[in-house]
Amino acid sequence: MMAKVCGLTDPGDLARTLAAGADLVGFLHHPASPRHCPDLALARLAPDRAVLVAAVPDGEALARLLDRCAAPWVQPYLPAAARSAALARLRDRGRKVLLPWADQPDQAALDADLYLWEPGAAATGFLGGSGRAHPMAFPPPGPFLLAGGLDGHLLAARLEAMPPAVRARCRGFDAASRLESAPGRKDPVLVETFVRRAHLLENP
Repeated sequence: MMAKVCGLTDPGDLARTLAAGADLVGFLHHPASPRHCPDLALARLAPDRAVLVAAVPDGEALARLLDRCAAPWVQPYLPAAARSAALARLRDRGRKVLLPWADQPDQAALDADLYLWEPGAAATGFLGGSGRAHPMAFPPPGPFLLAGGLDGHLLAARLEAMPPAVRARCRGFDAASRLESAPGRKDPVLVETFVRRAHLLENP
């Protein structure tokens, strides 16, 4: 199983997270969040594992951010009307898409390399790690990472709680706020535990 650590803002935290073996590391562009990364060039220190997590109005704004960080993965939060064109543009640029999938009904099933199954911003009030779980009622249509109130001690139980057909699409886990010593700062012990326990779980 993959381990994605999101909401990184500090070079030292990033170095320790990479050393712990995180498969993906997320850098959030969303000034309203306490996990907003003011310098997206930090992502260049993780060239194979960086994920640009961006709340933007359209594909043009997303392209400008990508020029600053060169992340191979993009987790885009876009208005519904802008999603299809922006995703096509990302693929044209050779980026992989980790598409947010809120645990709520009636969503358009756009193609993605992976989905991020998480509580919706409408429920939590903001992006970038809320520390809240979701009931896992409306799964993504394809392979996904599970997010929402996770730390290393919760992974096995959350995986076991999924119906077998849903569990078979789970490729790993995403965590942010529950791995912190303060908003935007990662606790190295919590990060190491999360990554190690994710890697101990086998893909069904």
